[in-house]
Formats: sequence, structure tokens, C-alpha cells
Amino acid sequence: MPEGHTVRRDAHRLAARFAGSPVVVSSPQGRFEQGAALLDGRTLVSTDAHGKHLLAAFDDGRVLHVHLGLYGKWTEGDGVPDAPRGQVRLRLEGERGWADLRGPTACEVLDSGGVDALRSRLGADPLRADADPAVAWARVHRSRSSTAGLLMQQEVVAGVGVVYRAEVLFRAGINPYRPGRELGEGEWVAVWDDLVTLMAAGVRAGRIVTTRPEHRARRTGRPTRADSWYAYRRQGQPCRVCGTEIAYAQLAQRHLTWCPSCQPR
Repeated sequence: MPEGHTVRRDAHRLAARFAGSPVVVSSPQGRFEQGAALLDGRTLVSTDAHGKHLLAAFDDGRVLHVHLGLYGKWTEGDGVPDAPRGQVRLRLEGERGWADLRGPTACEVLDSGGVDALRSRLGADPLRADADPAVAWARVHRSRSSTAGLLMQQEVVAGVGVVYRAEVLFRAGINPYRPGRELGEGEWVAVWDDLVTLMAAGVRAGRIVTTRPEHRARRTGRPTRADSWYAYRRQGQPCRVCGTEIAYAQLAQRHLTWCPSCQPR
């Protein structure tokens, strides 16, 4: 599932391509036909992201809400698009090109009340300037749930997925099964600050890189995919720092990887 940095990049790209001009909105697949009719011909004013949710505001106050889920994806291009291929839920066309949306979990039109209700269900987003990490901490330090589980709860921290979860816990030396109530506030602040740094870097680069140069096989230049992570997708391989075999389990039906030595229980 795309994590928060991907959704924010999508929001930036859609704004660059469509904001300030009328947009032709259609649903070639037909599943968003009524919603498309409400937005067709309106001017896109701005886009925003909160966690894994993209919000595109139009000039009549309506907001397009998209959650990509596991299979959703945007494709886009310049000029006039070809005839739709496959199951295109939503097509946007404007003066500066087009964008197609396939396979989202959510694609709907909201009013201001619906947007407020959505935001109220979401936790602090490390990529948002208005995020308050103290609100997340208030939930974390009272919980008996594992820290790894809490980081994946979008009502606690919005935008974090299995990659950022594995990597930020490794970098902090925190065992994923450690209950939230056992974290110190200083530890939480360090985790939050690292999420802010790593996710902002993900927005700029368009990919997740969490390793430090001294822990990569190639220490200069753009890190390869194999050099990008400490724990994620490295189960069975030696830890980059201590050489211990990276462990693997499933937590709430999602992949979980960690170093038993660098992140002692």
C-alpha cells in the first residue's frame, strides 16, 4: 500500500497539472459516474493530503477524496489522452494534460462536513505542518498494544506503512513488540522526529531510503534498492549494523521485520 509520502507527491502533481483551470471529469468504468458529474467542468482550487488520503478541492466547495488502498494507482500524461484502457475509475482532463485513477479503495465526493469527519478520524501526519505529535503520544503511552501495531493505526499516526514502521523502529533501537505504555516520551519524540525527516525525504526523492552512507555497500552516489533499508524485506539477511539475522513475523496480517540484537525485547 502506498505510504504517506507517495500520496503527498500525488497531490503535488495533480495540483501542478490541474489547479486553477476547469477540469473535465469522467468515469470511464462507470463506478464513479455520479460523482464525476458533480465535479465535471469545475475548477480545481487546491490539493492536500492527510496520511494516505488525498483531497482535491473544487471551486464549488466539493472535495474529491481518494484512498488508493492496496491496488490504487494514478497514471498521467501531457496532451490528449488515448481511449481508456482497463478499469479507469476516474479520468481528469485539463489544459496541461490528463490523469487516470485505477483500483482505489475510496473515490468519492465530500462536502466540508465530510472532510471534517474524515480528518477527525485520522491521527497526526508527520508530513503536515499542523501535526501535533503530543496528540499521538497521548494515545501511545496509555496503550498496551505493541509499538509496531500503534504506528500502523492511522488514527494514531497517519501515513505510516510497513516500510516506515520497520525502518524507524530499527533506527530508534525499539523492539516492535514493546508496548506503547513502556516507551518514554523522549523515545517517542525521537521516533516522531525521525518520521518527519524520513518521510519528507521520501516526498523529495519519490522513494524510501533510510540507511546511512556508512551502512551501504556503495557509500557514494544514489543508493541502490538493495542499499535502501535496514530491516524491511531483509528477513534472513545479516543486519547492516551488527550482522545478526533479520527476523520476520506477521503482525495484524502485515509483514514485520526487525533485528533481535539492535532492537532487543
